Amino acid sequence: MRNISIQRSSRINRTIAYLFVTTFFVLSLLVGVSIGTLHIPISSILDVFSHALFQTELSEKTEPMMMNIVLDIRLPRVLLAGLVGASLALAGAAFQGLLQNPLADPYTLGISSGASLGAVFVLFFGIRLPIFGFMTLPLISILTGFLTILSVIIFSRFVERSMKMETIILTGIIMSSFLGSIISLMIALTGEELRQIINWLLGSVSMRGWEYISLFLPFFIVGTLMLLLQGNELNALSFGEEKAHYLGVDVRRKKLSILIAASILTGAAVAVSGTIGFVGLVIPHLNRLIWGPDHRDLLPLSLIFGAGFLILADLVARTIISPTELPIGVITALIGAPIFAFILVRQRIERRG
Repeated sequence: MRNISIQRSSRINRTIAYLFVTTFFVLSLLVGVSIGTLHIPISSILDVFSHALFQTELSEKTEPMMMNIVLDIRLPRVLLAGLVGASLALAGAAFQGLLQNPLADPYTLGISSGASLGAVFVLFFGIRLPIFGFMTLPLISILTGFLTILSVIIFSRFVERSMKMETIILTGIIMSSFLGSIISLMIALTGEELRQIINWLLGSVSMRGWEYISLFLPFFIVGTLMLLLQGNELNALSFGEEKAHYLGVDVRRKKLSILIAASILTGAAVAVSGTIGFVGLVIPHLNRLIWGPDHRDLLPLSLIFGAGFLILADLVARTIISPTELPIGVITALIGAPIFAFILVRQRIERRG
């Protein structure tokens, strides 16, 4: 009877968790579309959605101009912010589970900087792969991001054979600083030609239309499916690689699969939005504290919550000092840096205790 009661309680908690994060995402989406230079009532937004999806008649309160603003300007931006936030949060949850450290995320491991460097090369030199065409930018970003995490792991193993998590994190931060300095050097040497990229590097989803979503969506779907199927394996890996092997996990193959999937999500996100830090650190950590460490739920919950979080962060970035827009990376850094410090201090205290 006690086991039945525990299972029932667990199902109720899971239901509450998914209801909460889904409601948070939907409200974030509606608020993100509603608020701007021209305030659009949520009722009008729903009216526009109904008209676009089901060809219903627009109400008298909904002006044709509102339809253009919602569908052509705000909705693409809000959806892209949601997709980028979902990607970074999901990749962060996967990295934290794989490396067994809440400080791991695409930003602190240097993957975002590696992907940014690849994107800057593509934009500056006008590189266009013959077969892939407009897919060149995300493909190069994904490749350089993946090579960065491999370099971090190889260097960490060289420095310390046991590959302690602190060594990997510090190596990632060093790699991120090094790659960031290369990007800064390129901008300094080329002057005007790369100044337009500076705002992109700080992270932004402004002036991004439906074409950016169509560019990003295939990579998002592939990376997301690859990671969402790894929940059981990440749970096993959280006990250590040796125990995971005894539980029947092909450790080497699964680690490579997780690294590739997380690099796909991070590289594609950086290609369309620039470097946005700390989303992959903050969101999985909060979800783990609130809902527990089971990756079968942690991964999808982080995905949904990360989408809503970045939509709201983008909303703050474009309204807090309107009409001027702040880079979205500034907002996430202001939120994420104190949380990063809190996690670090908490780890130190737990070890001393």
